[in-house]
Amino acid sequence: MNDEDPGSVEIEPGRSARASVIWLHGLGADGHDFEPVVPELQLPAELAVRFVFPHAPVRPVALNGGMPMRAWFDIEKLGFEGRWDAAGVAHSVARLDALVAREVERGVPRARIVVAGFSQGGAVALEYLLTRGAGLAGVMALSTFHPAGVDGAAVAPEAAPPVFAAHGEYDPVVPFALGERTAAALSRARYDVAWHRYPMAHQVPPPEITDIGRWLRRCLSGG
Repeated sequence: MNDEDPGSVEIEPGRSARASVIWLHGLGADGHDFEPVVPELQLPAELAVRFVFPHAPVRPVALNGGMPMRAWFDIEKLGFEGRWDAAGVAHSVARLDALVAREVERGVPRARIVVAGFSQGGAVALEYLLTRGAGLAGVMALSTFHPAGVDGAAVAPEAAPPVFAAHGEYDPVVPFALGERTAAALSRARYDVAWHRYPMAHQVPPPEITDIGRWLRRCLSGG
């Protein structure tokens, strides 16, 4: 564990892993944030899914007055007009790519790996989809948006995995309109997007967890 890789929380299945979900937390949280969600997904034991919850590095965040906290990249303000911290995002995407490669080395085929992210972590997951996501089982983008847009994506829609996108209608942190606009842009570009909206704030409530579990079962069945 070091500044380049602050480590991860891992939850192993009861048998040798045959699939993996790499799930990035939101701004100011850590890898333990979504640990309690795993049993609530009620995934069949035969899927043998390993969950990897990386910790973001601690860095100053302009949005919060320069206060150091766990963050995947710096951010000045929420919205499509804000500065996109391209260097910070690229660093996190490279780390995510290393985590995907590590799962492959551990015997999990790329086609049985899902990349997921909540809030700021979801922006990184979407950037990974657009730049390196070919061949994955799926990508989850939860309560998030992608301010850089989808123009010029390196991964064509026909090579990209399915996307589970979800947002709360009453989100006070990342406004619903930002997530809706991002999902619509992906759909217009012909990416395979399953868009879900919930009467919730900035969170992942039980109905969404149920839908995620159902979607993961579809993505990871077979193989």
